[in-house]
Amino acid sequence: MKAATKRRTPHAALPSLHNGDHMTQEEFHRRYTPYPDEIRFELIGGVVYKAGRVPMGHATSHAKLSCVLELYATYTPGVEGAISPTVLLGKRSEPHPDVLLRILPEYDGQAHCNTDDFLVGAPELVGEIAHSSRAIEMHRKRLDYQAAGVREYLVFCVEEQELHWFHFPSGRKYKPDRNGVWKSRVFPGLWIDGPALAAQDTSRLIAAVQQGLATPEHAAFVRRLEVARK
Repeated sequence: MKAATKRRTPHAALPSLHNGDHMTQEEFHRRYTPYPDEIRFELIGGVVYKAGRVPMGHATSHAKLSCVLELYATYTPGVEGAISPTVLLGKRSEPHPDVLLRILPEYDGQAHCNTDDFLVGAPELVGEIAHSSRAIEMHRKRLDYQAAGVREYLVFCVEEQELHWFHFPSGRKYKPDRNGVWKSRVFPGLWIDGPALAAQDTSRLIAAVQQGLATPEHAAFVRRLEVARK
């Protein structure tokens, strides 16, 4: 999965960023750019948030979810995954989603990279790892992603060990099948085994994706993407 990099410009005499600052995305991006890569901020709904330390529960769940999305992208030409990229999402939003899947622009995707290699616009699917269902990912970030045009949004809440999957065009939340497997509508064949994600069982997660990739729905999606490219 592609890990995004953030380029730096030479230092300028710009005000520093602080939690709770209010500003536009343009101002945030200008003031954020001189910071070293290891210092991370996000702009969510026009408010600045500085990223804190990452506990192992978050990091390991992040790794498992990344594995699932990268496996899917590997066997779906025209689809690309990324880990924690900077996304220029809108006039008041510049997040670093934990994971994403996007349809490449040459296959009629809705987001593109600018000349600085930052993603501009809403990727089709965004995923976040949250401490709990009370976290910002379930609320303020969700509203930002929905307003920007993200089509599917999934959040794994570590404390509750629960996966939440939103389909923004319909305004509904998905539900898993009787075996606990969640299935994307935007990316046919993207299947995620919820209990396996909670148990961090990589083999079961991979098995679910492989089953989804073998479906006629996934094959039809690959053909649609190829037609869009032509």
